[in-house]
Amino acid sequence: MKKIRILFLLLSVFQGFSQNLPDHPRILLLQNEESGIKENLNKDKNWALIHQNIMEEANQIIPLPTLERIQVGRRLLDKSREALRRLFILSYAYRMTNGKKYFDRCEAELLKISQFSDWNPSHFLDVAEMTLAVSIAYDWLYKDFSETSRKQIKEAILQKGLLPSMDAKYNSWLKASHNWNQVCNAGMTYGALATYEDNPTLAMEIINRAKKSIELPLEDYNPDGAYPEGFGYWGYGTSFHVLFLSVLQKLSLLDNAVNEGFNKTAYYYQQMLGSSGQSFNYSDAGSGRGGLSPAMFWYANKLKDNSLLFNEKKYLIDKKMVNNRILPAVMIWGNGLSLDNVPNPNSNVFVGAGKSPVAMMRTSWTDADAIYLGLKAGSANVNHAHMDIGSFVVDALGERWGLDLGMQSYESLESKGVGLWNKTQDGQRWEILRYNNRYHNTLTFDDELQLVQENAEITQSTTAPNFMSAVTDLSNIYKNKIKEAKRGVAIIDKNLVVIRDEIINNEKPTRMQWTMVTPAEVQILDYNTVELIQNGKKMYLQVVSKNKISLKTWSTEPVNSYDEPNTGTIRIGFESNLAANEKSEFSVFLSTSKKSKKIKSLKEWK
Repeated sequence: MKKIRILFLLLSVFQGFSQNLPDHPRILLLQNEESGIKENLNKDKNWALIHQNIMEEANQIIPLPTLERIQVGRRLLDKSREALRRLFILSYAYRMTNGKKYFDRCEAELLKISQFSDWNPSHFLDVAEMTLAVSIAYDWLYKDFSETSRKQIKEAILQKGLLPSMDAKYNSWLKASHNWNQVCNAGMTYGALATYEDNPTLAMEIINRAKKSIELPLEDYNPDGAYPEGFGYWGYGTSFHVLFLSVLQKLSLLDNAVNEGFNKTAYYYQQMLGSSGQSFNYSDAGSGRGGLSPAMFWYANKLKDNSLLFNEKKYLIDKKMVNNRILPAVMIWGNGLSLDNVPNPNSNVFVGAGKSPVAMMRTSWTDADAIYLGLKAGSANVNHAHMDIGSFVVDALGERWGLDLGMQSYESLESKGVGLWNKTQDGQRWEILRYNNRYHNTLTFDDELQLVQENAEITQSTTAPNFMSAVTDLSNIYKNKIKEAKRGVAIIDKNLVVIRDEIINNEKPTRMQWTMVTPAEVQILDYNTVELIQNGKKMYLQVVSKNKISLKTWSTEPVNSYDEPNTGTIRIGFESNLAANEKSEFSVFLSTSKKSKKIKSLKEWK
């Protein structure tokens, strides 16, 4: 850190150039731009409702004690995130009302955070979110601080945020292509802008560094917008990427520096929410429902497409929106958008290539009983990925029938010494129940793991309303066990789901296991039919194959001391013994009746 401080002093002496920036406030919402938000509130009751929720939450925050520097394991991240939530809401409330109680409470939080010994640079996400939090509030309330408070806060931004980011020991995220890059570059950019007048050369170095570095994760959105790390991390990485773009473009410090994939990714995110209200939660994503996404308002404005708010509008009555730590950004990014005029999305199918190819399809956006089907391809080697290659989820009748158990909290594993981040083939990560293929809706051969370094593409798809489909080639994922494995998923005639697997075995006999995790009550009716009951609703799973199959259920109870319970779920599926060099076909049907039909080979799904 001594070398970094010397560098800073040299930069301060030699001011290479300065950028004409507006006076404070300069981050996201300039001086007097509150009036535009207030106009929106008067025009549209939906916006007034969001504003009311923010203001009510600001009042709830006021009596809370200020945050303490209490680290959980290797992370201070929960404190950084709560700081961002509180400071963004309080500073918004102050700018909209000029209410002294909001200023006083915001200042108290800022001064307490500024006194922390550090913001935990060894886990730099903590620093990034804390820096962004403090910077927004510092900028928005700048003119009303005393000189003493101002000095203390800006010094904290510099010493605990910006300077550690210049230390190679802490900034490996500059060369990453995942969410760390997006979050950390956004946080440092906000810190640089907030304190620009004090250290203009350092600030511009950090901003220019970020502009170059953030091109790495930007490439991961190509070609179609499918975000490699899945639904949960889209809400993290993409939201901070939008925070980065928004603040710099507002100040004319960045051109429209995005690619086609980044523009398309809003449609990916929208399609990732099933008709049950649950997300397609592959990889490290939670198992719950979605929630309001501020970034989607930015996209709706940028792309001039109000249909991108179709899902967002559903969350307007959800009081939980106040848990979103960048919620006030909705009021900025959505300014001028009508929430009364939100049309249905144009497409019922999304297929995306890239590091984690994915396909989603549905029979309707408005029918509560609509069928939704998602297919995941890709590789377990992608950041935050599981051994879920070939897995699927199914919604119908407002319920999720084939589900993904989701991630397990990192701290629950790390605190027990589990090697969560060892993604080698024999790494402990794959011993965690929720992370390996045995507990995903995919195939397992001879009880062995999928191959981590291999990859599966989506090779074909169809969008016809009566035959929506996608096919992935899983051969490389299982090449140590079989010659060829292809999986196709389809919704036929808007009422029948089919999962079709075509397998060519190698020269040795192999036992194949087909698995679907479900929250339903399961009853095996006969040799190839299963009844599924959930909340008084009924579905049937039927297997059609010339091969002999054995229908089975398996537990989802923890197998290791560190596994979390999976209450209310069970694995249903079948086993089949494949002879040497045998060609096998398996079609699994899901419908509200005991229905099946003759299915063409996958190469004919056109």
